[in-house]
Amino acid sequence: MHARVRGAAVVIVVSGLLTAGCGSAHRETAETSAGKAASGSYPVSVTDCTDARTRFDGPPRKIVTSNAAGLELLLRLGVGDRVIGTGFPPGKGTMPGGLDAEAQKVRVLSRGAVPKEKLLGSGADLYLDTFGAMNMSGAGEAPSAEEYEAAGIKHIYLKSTACAATGKGAVPDLSAVEDDIISLGAVTGTRAKANELVAGMKKKVAAVRKALDGTAPSARPTYFFFDYDAGTQQPVAICNRQVANAVITLAGARNIFDCDGTTQRVGWEDVISRNPDWIQLGVRNKGSRVANERAFTAAEEWLRANAATKGLKAVKEGHFLRIGSERTTIAGVENAETVETIARTLYPEKIR
Repeated sequence: MHARVRGAAVVIVVSGLLTAGCGSAHRETAETSAGKAASGSYPVSVTDCTDARTRFDGPPRKIVTSNAAGLELLLRLGVGDRVIGTGFPPGKGTMPGGLDAEAQKVRVLSRGAVPKEKLLGSGADLYLDTFGAMNMSGAGEAPSAEEYEAAGIKHIYLKSTACAATGKGAVPDLSAVEDDIISLGAVTGTRAKANELVAGMKKKVAAVRKALDGTAPSARPTYFFFDYDAGTQQPVAICNRQVANAVITLAGARNIFDCDGTTQRVGWEDVISRNPDWIQLGVRNKGSRVANERAFTAAEEWLRANAATKGLKAVKEGHFLRIGSERTTIAGVENAETVETIARTLYPEKIR
């Protein structure tokens, strides 16, 4: 992000993340500090992953989100009343705390990716896109920049997921996620709330790091994120540019894969040779707590029954974490909570 103050105007420029690099995230964050003090200041300019700029002269009033992650951030920022539709909606009971009832009131435009025609005809003035250039199953053709403009819709991204694939270097922390939240707060005129959310995230992560201070790298358990929904024939490795890699590392675990990128198909022999101490059953939201629990159980039973995996140390010792995929792999306040949850499981004597 870049902040430039020109007279009374505060301009924040946000880099996206699934179609461009994110190697300058720390520098960009520092440059926005001057603009953060004036909550609700306009104009605000944000850029996508290719540095194309979108300007806001006031807060958006009719927002559509691509999925539950974007919706949750908007609810946490206190602008749920401006959200007129979502794709990939949260199941009942799956949103944290008091957000669930509000989330259930949001119109569902699609159970998956929002179709182009529905999005362009939604009446929205902003589309918050978590996926960017990701190839979402069933998404169909995305609107062009010209079609967004003709429909009066401004299109922005959650950079920490939307541009990760073409980022540069490993993602060591949650700074890119925090930047997303600060930037979204600037766009929606809720920067003070965004700062509060980020401060809470930093506090949680700092507490974990303090508790684990002095724990040698070699003493940190190895960890495999099992993306059950990606298929069992050939597992998917979480790589160094995925936010999940930062979550795992900050929680005091060692990702068994050190590949460059976001994700990579590997073989079960690669998992077996690394023999993880812990396995996260990273199933995707199924629409309800009951359905999610069934999915967790199915993933665990598959690992226990499969000839190739039943001998893994984590499987034999029952070292499974039932933590959903989205809160680990997609930008959100819950990334910090997931760091805390994983660390508490792996280090019960240090973190309570």
